[in-house]
Amino acid sequence: MSELFDAVDALVASRSPLPLAEERKRLRIAHGLTLDEVAAALKVRRATVSGWESAKKPVEPRGPEREAYARLLKKLAELYPAPAAAPTTSAAVPAASTGQSAPVEQAMPTGPPSDGAASTTHENLQTASAPAAEQAASRPARTARSTSMSRRPSARKAAPADTAAGGTDPRFENSPLAVVDVDADGQVVAYCPGGLVLDVPAKSLPALVAWTLKEARLGQPRLSGPGKEADPLLVLTEAALERYGLPTMLTEEERHAGRLSEGHKVIKQLTRMEWKLTKRGFGPWARIYRPAQGSERACVQLCIPSWHALDSRHWGNAAELPPAELARVLGVYASRVMTPRGSTAVTGLELMTALHPPTRASEPDADGRRHSEPNPGSLGKDPVDPAPCEAPDGHPLLKDLPRFHVRGPGEKLFEEAYDWARPMTDAECTLRHLVGIDVNMAFAAGANGLVVGLGAPTHVTNPVFDPKLPGSWLVDLSHVDLSKLRVGKEWVELDGDLLPSPFTPKGDRPEGPAWYATPTVAYAQELGYDVTPLEAYVRYENGRYLDAWYNRLRDAYLATMADLGVHADLSPADFLAAMDDYKSRDPQLAIVASAIKATVKGGLGKLRERPRGDGWRPGAPWRALSRPTWRPDIRAAVISRTRINLHRKIVKHAVFTGQYPVAIMSDCVVYAADGTTPLDFLPYRDGKPLPGGFKLGINPGLVKHEGTQTVLWGEEVRERFNAPDLNLARYIKDGTVTDTDNGE
Repeated sequence: MSELFDAVDALVASRSPLPLAEERKRLRIAHGLTLDEVAAALKVRRATVSGWESAKKPVEPRGPEREAYARLLKKLAELYPAPAAAPTTSAAVPAASTGQSAPVEQAMPTGPPSDGAASTTHENLQTASAPAAEQAASRPARTARSTSMSRRPSARKAAPADTAAGGTDPRFENSPLAVVDVDADGQVVAYCPGGLVLDVPAKSLPALVAWTLKEARLGQPRLSGPGKEADPLLVLTEAALERYGLPTMLTEEERHAGRLSEGHKVIKQLTRMEWKLTKRGFGPWARIYRPAQGSERACVQLCIPSWHALDSRHWGNAAELPPAELARVLGVYASRVMTPRGSTAVTGLELMTALHPPTRASEPDADGRRHSEPNPGSLGKDPVDPAPCEAPDGHPLLKDLPRFHVRGPGEKLFEEAYDWARPMTDAECTLRHLVGIDVNMAFAAGANGLVVGLGAPTHVTNPVFDPKLPGSWLVDLSHVDLSKLRVGKEWVELDGDLLPSPFTPKGDRPEGPAWYATPTVAYAQELGYDVTPLEAYVRYENGRYLDAWYNRLRDAYLATMADLGVHADLSPADFLAAMDDYKSRDPQLAIVASAIKATVKGGLGKLRERPRGDGWRPGAPWRALSRPTWRPDIRAAVISRTRINLHRKIVKHAVFTGQYPVAIMSDCVVYAADGTTPLDFLPYRDGKPLPGGFKLGINPGLVKHEGTQTVLWGEEVRERFNAPDLNLARYIKDGTVTDTDNGE
């Protein structure tokens, strides 16, 4: 009988009532639980819990997980009862929201704030946030006021209340940022993520800065223990620019200089009120500050979309959105990545420093005082010179080279992404389609778990290669034969003429000794060939510096794509269906996804930022060299590992299927196939992919469908340009090829 009772109990539990997805998320956040913690307790994947909380397309738990999950939610509901219904954004203000805000207290060194576009050495300007966008599900939309005036209805519709990114710190309860606009009644208002609208009493720009620091309660908590809180960000619309005496567009001369002319009346106002600007001046991403007084920090950042602060290549039409919608887009990005510090590239670089500040507080000394000391695992606060082979052309280390000297592979490290193509075989020409697959966040995946150098390089002659030691190695890999490779423990024979070399971006076979990053040389060993370096620049001080950076950007991307209906645990067919037109489901969140991907690529690119005007001449230093995050060796290692990861999958695929790529452009690979989708050539068996090969999915390192064109299209394009090896991967997405394209 007891067995029957147990069976009945299990049957009832399998249909345990569950609250709505929004309430599930509210309860988890209210108790301070992360998705990972809940997933670990219930012995499921993080993506599974995320699917249970998805408001757009919730996935219902089943079996014993449902019973345990229902029990968890019931306990949390007892601790955190659902709040009463909140008023709309234009209703009367709750009493808790009408009081004056406390001053924002932030610690800041006495120097000026670091300029995001030029330097990331100052740990005092790092930003942070818990996944606070998720907290908005439990935070109703509300309208606050910062003066004794009652709030008037806004001229624009407020953003949905699912994107508030403030956090539990009362100093930053209103969010990390606000979009400042002028409503239909002529009142200056600040739109915050989550539907919050603040009345702004400031009549001038200096007063706006002071109000932001004293009353607005904007900003974010620190991202890491030794870091500092984020400065508030104000986004000024054209109406706000006019109200505060600023031009809605820069003149041609000002655009070229990247800043407002120094004699402008608003800059004079700031100077009179003892506010300062960073070296970048008053540009699209301006920083206004006062030197710190004790532990009190005073710095506000401005973003001016009409001055092209939001690059349309990465932010889409964000600059054209209504204020409340723009606040939503930037708020989600701020909560999941960090408050923007400039372009997506600048923000990507700043995120590295925010997660690994160069210094930390020491243990108390004999007098009980703490001092600044190097933070283990960081790049430190002082820049280091690269190895000569790692330095780009024009670097001061190369100033003694002859004026028109061109460095070859034996003098210069050249680790770049693939740009390779080949003519199609007769057999491939009989197939009907060319199908492109694209690796999701390929360079982020390449950074995951990668050991990189933290300090200066050490020169070694005739070294023994160590695959665990980051560095640059001069070694001859021309003997590696792609027609005979070791895959796992077995040697396999392949058509080497149809494979790109893994050692060069163009896929050509090396002709002699050349400089390579550690992952490239290690792959030659993996393929079964001996390597004997002639010399090397190695870094004995090293670590997995980019792991936290990768984790944060990965989580941001997966959370945003899940909100767009693309979950990490979908079957291959469901994944392809979910990716179809996913941007139309929520165009604003699609902008966020695009910005996150640009943050990855741009941040890595900034590691080797080149000179940008300013009268620079070859052999002279440029501004980027002054920051510790100018590290071309780290960029090279990430690109090397990304290219090697791709080649490894290509080889696995060729061994198993006999299929070879027709073209590769960076992280996009094109195959000839009879069908139109990746499932027509990827070797799935019972829904399971080839181990070590390509796998469909949204996680970084997995692939998605990039585009499909006909084989006839490919042949016609190559014939038009008289280029049998024109890289078709460049055009596979939509098939558009202009007459100006020449394949170079």
